[in-house]
Amino acid sequence: MYDTIVIGGGPAGLTAALYTVRKEMKTILVSPDIGGQMLLTNEIENYPGFESVAGYELADKMEAQVRKYPVTIEYASVEKFRKGKDGTFTVSLDDGQELHGRTLIVTAGKRNRTLDIDGEARLTGRGVSYCATCDAFAVRGRKAIVIGYDKEAESEADFLSQMAQSVTYIPMYKDEPSVSENVTVLREVPVEILGADMDGMAMVSALKTRTAEHQADMVFVLRDTISPTHLIPGLQMDGNHVEVNLQTETNLPGCCACGDLAGKPYQYIKSAGQGNVAALAAVGYLSSLKEK
Repeated sequence: MYDTIVIGGGPAGLTAALYTVRKEMKTILVSPDIGGQMLLTNEIENYPGFESVAGYELADKMEAQVRKYPVTIEYASVEKFRKGKDGTFTVSLDDGQELHGRTLIVTAGKRNRTLDIDGEARLTGRGVSYCATCDAFAVRGRKAIVIGYDKEAESEADFLSQMAQSVTYIPMYKDEPSVSENVTVLREVPVEILGADMDGMAMVSALKTRTAEHQADMVFVLRDTISPTHLIPGLQMDGNHVEVNLQTETNLPGCCACGDLAGKPYQYIKSAGQGNVAALAAVGYLSSLKEK
């Protein structure tokens, strides 16, 4: 029986595991990889303490710090979890294992809704982005194409136009978009993202639509994330995110959720901070049980 089970190996999960183990809680972290969305980011320029750091490098540093402590790391995917009548949690893994814990911290991140077109997966993190706020600085002086699936994406296109050489906005909805004069609206259907070799690495070079090819250095795909309801039955949701209070507590006592799973903004520093809050909430929950 673990004191806490942490689901997810991104900045929220790694921070949560670091703080629970330092509070002498028996901790296991479960994730198919270590790093999460950081592994899809070439360069991070807004994480305190690092003027610029590759996503994989920041992930490695976080993992190395966690591994200095007796945390068990299980490389696996979570199929589902449930809370028993005794108040403990059972987590089922894709390899058939079952883990048991007194508290649960869910940091499973977000699943981006993709375009599902040729070139997208290969160029993700190499010019293809799903977060305008995260990668805005990378677009400075460059050509960007924003593919938006709702009106909310229009403000993101306007924001990017303040830094980019040019922004082309492709609305994937019927309503007429309302964007600044710096943004060019294009009614087209994307069919492929093209790449070109830059210093030995394939990077975005253009977006191909049904009728033409449009030069671009970055392609932003802005649409709702996929809800993780298959993983967490019983948790109260707020749209596509798990509903939490300021202590990251969910409607299930003993279960916290944090990071991208708990809502916007999708920022590494926010995820790490919430991981800390969730860890302390789990510690407090266990202390309250001992007092009863």
